[in-house]
Amino acid sequence: MKIIDTHSHIYLEEFDQDRLEVMERAQAAGVEKIMLPAIDMKTLPRLLAMCKEYPQSCFPMLGLHPTELDENYAYTLSQMKDFLREGHPFLAIGEVGLDFYWDETFRKEQLAAFDTQIQWSLEYGLPLIIHARSAHCELVNTLYNYKDEPLCGIFHCFSGTPEERDELLDFPGFYLGIGGVLTYKKSTLPQVIENVPLDRIVVETDSPYLAPVPHRGKRNESAYVYDTVCALAKIKGVDAEQVALITTDNAERLFWGCDFNEKRPKQH
Repeated sequence: MKIIDTHSHIYLEEFDQDRLEVMERAQAAGVEKIMLPAIDMKTLPRLLAMCKEYPQSCFPMLGLHPTELDENYAYTLSQMKDFLREGHPFLAIGEVGLDFYWDETFRKEQLAAFDTQIQWSLEYGLPLIIHARSAHCELVNTLYNYKDEPLCGIFHCFSGTPEERDELLDFPGFYLGIGGVLTYKKSTLPQVIENVPLDRIVVETDSPYLAPVPHRGKRNESAYVYDTVCALAKIKGVDAEQVALITTDNAERLFWGCDFNEKRPKQH
């Protein structure tokens, strides 16, 4: 079984004591590739160092997380843009988006930063990895401004309503990123995605956060994406091998085959 964890922060300090073992457990669980989303400039060197250490397993993305920006966001974005100009082999623009759950202090800045990074996606031909929390309407309204543009990507950590699901699936180049929340006892996600075709789904962990059952409450890691695959298989009434096959194909097509313009550097 081959699985791609499309969203994992295992470059963070939570894994400093046992990162080698974490990578070994991921490989043993069938996780052949792990996509690493950036969140800010401070941790970007750690992310790039991990991709250099595990070049066949770990792949970098570049983006400013909405909860990590402040009034100096434009300068941070200019620093990140320099990495794109220099030709670093990022496979996506992420993790980007909108988050108004805890604080709306930088609401205007979040919207501006998101819009800028959408433009990066188009300029460099890279998929978008989108975080949205308590911001669904703003997310959809922003993306509709680009409805006729060839955007593709992932709606990371989807856990919305049926109505939100339908609005997001209306963007044909995007997948729903499904993680540990699927396994939670009180989660409505199983019912919401029951009729979503597997070819619109990718799997993820968001390590070290949101560990699936039976690891809930513990630090999440990429190996645990296998539990999400099994939960998804049960919901769909198919075997885990089929879920792994289809979601992996989706991820490979997105990150290595979504060449919606000629500017995107070819990666293997």
